[in-house]
Amino acid sequence: MWRGGLFSAVIRVAIAVCGLAIGHAHAAPTQVKDVRLWAGPDSTRVVLDLSGPAQHSLLTLQDPARVVIDIADAKLLNPDLTLPDGRGFAKQLRAGTQGANDLRVVIDLSGPATPRSFTVEPNGPYGHRLVVDLLPGAATAASTAPVVVKAAPVSEGRDIVIAIDAGHGGQDPGSIGRRGTYEKDVTLQIARRLKEVIDREPGMRAELTRDGDYFLPHRERMSRARRKEAHMFISIHADAFKDSSVRGSSVYTLSARGASDESARWLADRENAADLVGGVSLDDKDAVLASVLLDLSQSAAMSASIDAAGKVMTQLVGLGNTTNRGVKHAGFLVLKSPDIPSLLVETAFISNPGEEARLLDPKHQSRLAQAIHAGVKAYFWDNPPPGTRFAQQRFNSDALTVIATAASREGNAAGASP
Repeated sequence: MWRGGLFSAVIRVAIAVCGLAIGHAHAAPTQVKDVRLWAGPDSTRVVLDLSGPAQHSLLTLQDPARVVIDIADAKLLNPDLTLPDGRGFAKQLRAGTQGANDLRVVIDLSGPATPRSFTVEPNGPYGHRLVVDLLPGAATAASTAPVVVKAAPVSEGRDIVIAIDAGHGGQDPGSIGRRGTYEKDVTLQIARRLKEVIDREPGMRAELTRDGDYFLPHRERMSRARRKEAHMFISIHADAFKDSSVRGSSVYTLSARGASDESARWLADRENAADLVGGVSLDDKDAVLASVLLDLSQSAAMSASIDAAGKVMTQLVGLGNTTNRGVKHAGFLVLKSPDIPSLLVETAFISNPGEEARLLDPKHQSRLAQAIHAGVKAYFWDNPPPGTRFAQQRFNSDALTVIATAASREGNAAGASP
């Protein structure tokens, strides 16, 4: 009894000490080290840099329209922290203490917007982050879940959607030619021309990730393609090298190593695993099944990317005066969507004076756009997504071929009869 009573007492003391230690661990609040804001023509992103993980809630209020983010057990690292000026959907930002230990950040809205919030774990030079995206459209209820991208309803005749990404932008000029040409400018010009060509193609429609001179993080470019339910993602660039005689075009797809890295990230980050474009949810699957489903999705996307890249490269070489630098594989971040075939097209070397001049020529820009379009169209004619106009056209074409072949055989048979 004595030994048993002593053991129970020791356990109670140990539990009390552990509880005290846990209480002290929780006593240190999460610190908001910085607040950053980006704004584009169709979305605004607010990022809070945190000292550690944090729980948060998000609420939308009206009259006036605002988004309220409450971060549990948190405070500003510097009480005099200057919040960024309002831009885009964010008219202004305010912050203050909520209750005893929580921090409240208020985003006053300049127009109807729907918030989407999620947390991001440390990655490279970045620590813990809380991200709030403001998207077009009025919100009517609180939301702390990421936007779920569902597959478009299957119906005959829907368009194939191509997301066109003009590389670089804003404070990121990209490579600079000897004549002072910024890569960000020529990529946007080519992207716009490519959109015009694609939009003229019955059964196809293009969406630009950016349509102005502003910066977009790489993952935001991917996210925009997903929100548009794109069937393919094409990032436009202009290469550069220290040797100004190097020239030519190349097309990149995701490397196996890059795919493996992204697969691990998706499986570790449940915010990413909410939904694949195909409508398959990963967040309710066990680890093994989720990994298998993601591997299947990645394998299909990578195979499609390689096939499409080969067709685009063939068309670029057909322009003439273009050195074929081939289809290559790399771990570029913008290529890492595990369920959207993705290409990065290096249209030419901006560091080569001759190619820099051609990149500035509107006629050559149009030829580049037409070549990329022709390659993409050829791929989707061979591999039309179900329910699209291309799929219906392909079905009709195949049916006519079967009928014509059968008629030809009957005619030959009749001619051979005695």
